[in-house]
Amino acid sequence: PHRHGLVADQLFGGLAGVVVVRGDLDEIPEIKAAKEEFLVLQDFALDSEGKMIDSDAHMSLMSGREGDLITVNGEPNPSFSIPANGLLRWRIVNASPSRFYNLSLENHPFYLIATDGNALAEPVETNELLLTPGQRVEVLIKGDKEPGQYRLLNLPYNRGGMGMMGGGGMMGGRGMMGGRGMMNRNNNDTSAVLATLNYDSAVETIALPTKLLSVPALPEPQQVRRFTFNHGMRPSVGMAFLINGKSYERDRIDTQVKLNTVEDWEIVNTGTMDHPFHLHVNHFQVISRNGKPEPYRAWRDTVLVRRGETVRIRIPFRDYAGKTVYHCHILDHEDLGMMGNLMINA
Repeated sequence: PHRHGLVADQLFGGLAGVVVVRGDLDEIPEIKAAKEEFLVLQDFALDSEGKMIDSDAHMSLMSGREGDLITVNGEPNPSFSIPANGLLRWRIVNASPSRFYNLSLENHPFYLIATDGNALAEPVETNELLLTPGQRVEVLIKGDKEPGQYRLLNLPYNRGGMGMMGGGGMMGGRGMMGGRGMMNRNNNDTSAVLATLNYDSAVETIALPTKLLSVPALPEPQQVRRFTFNHGMRPSVGMAFLINGKSYERDRIDTQVKLNTVEDWEIVNTGTMDHPFHLHVNHFQVISRNGKPEPYRAWRDTVLVRRGETVRIRIPFRDYAGKTVYHCHILDHEDLGMMGNLMINA
């Protein structure tokens, strides 16, 4: 759902799902032979009777609400199995409004094959995957270890928080009011078990694909724009989250671009929290972070901009004219104003 002002409430209540669009990636023989599983990651806040806790009662809207109950496909710690051919394809979506998932599978690397619904040029091996709200990834897992049970872990990650004064004194990431339920739970020192991977006997592992789909380089941009993320006070509203010093207004056009052009956008985070930037309709490529090139080329529609970081993305405005939006994908921040209207002119 995307009803401004209610997005975080609705998603925190569980209103999310998966849409699958099949394409050329699915026809690659090794991927076609892999066992496919979907993992929808969500968190919830429940009281002692199992009822949803009102969002205003215990959650820090400033930091972005997080619940104590984490589920995968609606279950705590479900089990998955390695198939006989030893190759598993996990298609994972972060459907939480605020929580970051820093994923690791015991004794198994991930082989990343797609980001935000788009294939890479070749698999990328990694031991950890940081998944911010709204992001999707696809990975292959090889069942080439000793038979047994292996845990999918959510490792600690500090995404920052609202300090009492908003600046350097962050006080461990507590919300501005402090107290239980107001803490940024990603700031703890423990790992959480999300799911369990089982295989009872040795399997015959098929080879990983060496090539996936082409990810072409984009031409140089025709224009460069700069967007600054921060927070501040807004008259009659109170705390607001801002892009270029402005809080969202439905009828204001913040950015206008031309169809069939390429632009670079520099996203600058001057606040005290990490912000995942999300652009509707148009995928982009991340060019650099603080001037350092990205290690591999990929299509994305959501990118993490850490506090103090400048991320440069390159966007081809290709297929669609009309009005759409860009916003922070910590959905409380979006509801509190960190969104802008984009007009794509034909």
